[in-house]
Amino acid sequence: MSAACLLVLLLRYRAVKPEKTRRRRSPGLTQWPIVGILPAIVSNIHRIFEGVTGMLALSGLNYQCRFWFAGFRYFITCDPANVRHIFTSNFENYPKGDVFAQMFDILGGGIFNSDGERWRSQRTKAQMLMTTPRYRAFVAQSSLDKAVQSVLPFLAHVADSDTTCDLQDVFTRWSFDTTCNLVFGVDPGCLAIGLPDVPFARAMDDVLRTVFVRHIMPVTCWKMMRRLDVGHERKNAAARRTADEFVAATIASRRAAYNKHRADKSAADLLSSFICDEEIAGDPDADVYIRDMTMNLLVAGRDATSSALSWFSYLIATNPRVEKKLLEELAPIAARKPVGPNGMVAFEAGELKNLLYLHAAVCECLRLYPSLPVETKAVAAHDVLPSGHEVRPGDKILVFNYSMGRMKRVWGADCREFRPERWISEDGKLRYVPSNKFVAFNSGPRTCLGKEMVLVQMKVTVAAVAWNFAVEVVPGHVVEPKLSIILHMKNGLLVRVKRRSGNPAMIGKQQ
Repeated sequence: MSAACLLVLLLRYRAVKPEKTRRRRSPGLTQWPIVGILPAIVSNIHRIFEGVTGMLALSGLNYQCRFWFAGFRYFITCDPANVRHIFTSNFENYPKGDVFAQMFDILGGGIFNSDGERWRSQRTKAQMLMTTPRYRAFVAQSSLDKAVQSVLPFLAHVADSDTTCDLQDVFTRWSFDTTCNLVFGVDPGCLAIGLPDVPFARAMDDVLRTVFVRHIMPVTCWKMMRRLDVGHERKNAAARRTADEFVAATIASRRAAYNKHRADKSAADLLSSFICDEEIAGDPDADVYIRDMTMNLLVAGRDATSSALSWFSYLIATNPRVEKKLLEELAPIAARKPVGPNGMVAFEAGELKNLLYLHAAVCECLRLYPSLPVETKAVAAHDVLPSGHEVRPGDKILVFNYSMGRMKRVWGADCREFRPERWISEDGKLRYVPSNKFVAFNSGPRTCLGKEMVLVQMKVTVAAVAWNFAVEVVPGHVVEPKLSIILHMKNGLLVRVKRRSGNPAMIGKQQ
């Protein structure tokens, strides 16, 4: 059974009730004839994130459960000490595991599915390519170009049309275009005015939707559906073919261009770097290796960044105090820049690098709404965690990143408030927070390789949007997390967009 289903069972077991109450009333789970626990799953599946957060708050940041009737053994935690132990101190004992790789078969043998020496080799290669000055410059320029050529014109069209738009959809399209450019060197053009249908983008949506469904179904069930080619697995198979055909065609096209102009190595995208790499080229399975690596990097960049941008926009739109301070910080830079032909201003990554409040606001957003809400780990050998809990081979560990940011004993009594100031020290510098407490970019040896890339993309995009447009969430629109492997919004982010007039830093006087 999946992690999501089990969490629902925990809620039905009344794990959130105080110890005294639990002693008086033994926790029970209704087992219905034929349908078993299905009613419990259906009735509670919408509240897993908040339900587990409440459970962990009352159980000391950790909860261990074993169900004898089904053989489930799960340990759920948002304890920074345990996170440091699992992700760093005893890293080798907590791999991704075989079940994770089977669920994410779209990733093949890529970096996010791998453990051991294969993972180390792939990470070393990816790190070498992604940390070069050339690639970083490419990321910065690509982010600026996409903001100027796609995001700002699209939002200007929405503002001038006096219509509403789903900002989450806008950022998902933006992220797909940007990530495809950084990874494959091509721009699918998802964020055009008419919001065109792009088969590759649609295929990736279908594939990742299947991955989530696999998380909430018993492994035997979805494997049987895959074998019979029915339901969501049938749709997934078609989507996989579309995605794989696009990647294969792009690799072939880029390799042909490289062979024709071998001396030209000017392209800075990751696919070109892989093709030009002599060590990879000498591998008889080079195409499989390149396919898996590029697909992993695409999935990682596409959804994580779009999720973060959506939540940031929501938080800024609903916190005018923070918005005002952000605009005041941008004002001196904007005053030195020429206004574009469309009357808008965009900011380069280098100009935003040292803006303290912008960086703090981005970190605060990721603290409350980490793109990956839950991290799954397997247990290789018996171990005792810093919290005193024992785990055994076969146990599954669920690290709730979402809950970590909402724990008073971790972040203080105001943990649920969006307050960028918590990241700024009394002497006006960025406050250091260890990665086992701020888990948005993972922790330990698997810390996100694209961290700096994500921060650059977010800062360039949110600065351009915030300076040029006032974003208002449509009254009555419900914003809440979607039950997904990525922390998307369940109902999207329906907004109205208005051009700012005069000096946006004077926002307080405009209202």
